Amino acid sequence: MSIANKLARAELIDMVPYQSARRLFSSAEASGEAKLWLNANEAPGTGAYQLSSDNINRYPDFQPDNLLNAYRDYCGLERSQILATRGADEGIELIIRSFCRAYQDSILICPPTYGMYAISAENHGAGIIKVPLVNTAQGMQLNLDELAKQVGKVKVVFLCSPGNPTGNLLPKEQIIAAIELFKESAIVVVDEAYIEYTGEFSPEQTSTSLLKEYDNVIVLRTLSKAFALAGLRCGFTLASSEVITLLSKVIAPYPISAPVAEIASLALSTDLDKMTQRVQDCNKIKTSLSAWLNEQDWCNEVFASDANFILFRCTSLSEKTRIFDLLVSNNILIRDQSKQMQLENCLRISIGSIQEITQLKEVLLGNLRP
Repeated sequence: MSIANKLARAELIDMVPYQSARRLFSSAEASGEAKLWLNANEAPGTGAYQLSSDNINRYPDFQPDNLLNAYRDYCGLERSQILATRGADEGIELIIRSFCRAYQDSILICPPTYGMYAISAENHGAGIIKVPLVNTAQGMQLNLDELAKQVGKVKVVFLCSPGNPTGNLLPKEQIIAAIELFKESAIVVVDEAYIEYTGEFSPEQTSTSLLKEYDNVIVLRTLSKAFALAGLRCGFTLASSEVITLLSKVIAPYPISAPVAEIASLALSTDLDKMTQRVQDCNKIKTSLSAWLNEQDWCNEVFASDANFILFRCTSLSEKTRIFDLLVSNNILIRDQSKQMQLENCLRISIGSIQEITQLKEVLLGNLRP
């Protein structure tokens, strides 16, 4: 036995890490091959930003002024309510480390949902309680009766809205009901990584307005999706100033590099029109793809989506496997979500450019004829 395995926490030895899109298919392995990356919910296209090398030899500010001021203006909160992090994933880690005692406290998740909530909890030694979503005609929704049974048993509740990999917004009244249930016993985290894609994005659709009414609410945001800056790893944790102060004690001393702060603040201050147009283009392509999928014999369910992807269910395991393998063999990468609870035979397609989605359709039409 190696010294690493001998000294490591026992539960980490057999733990399976989160299988991100780049772990499953790395860009390095694809060098020289033209692949369509439709498996990581990234925005299509490329960005063009100029960077300054001034002070690159200095450590960056703990929370760069230009970045926090830009996001303050964007989200409408006070600076004291904003913490910039290395993607929303770091926010998840900070919340669990701050509120859950290892081997004593638990988080609650509502599968099918984003896998990093459970992975981060497991890494920290926190327990995981699951209350599955309910699949309704209006999309995946919370099971409030089952959530009520967990009051007092968990420290943090993670709600993903719009959901990943499901796609739909949770009803605002359900989010408020969950916050009310846990207002004396747990932090309720609303992960809004995809919030900009919710039609005509408005304050009524985000949970940031609830920060004024409830002190047990945290909202997670990112620039990875609608802002097309996944490579920067820049996210934001939004909460009361008291919660932000607490999380600031746990985060690394220099979480945001100077180049990241420079590009991100520029995107937030000068590229909002580009972001809005990008979202509108995505939603138009998504609507068309959803309608097309509904017409295919091998598809028997298309999930409602307020995000930049579509989840669909194939008619059988063999059809799911055939479609996935066919696309991979044609250098088109999508995501297999069929191992998630309630998502048997389900695949997820990120909304790329119109050219990319057209190519995907052509491959499927040309090879899946009866």
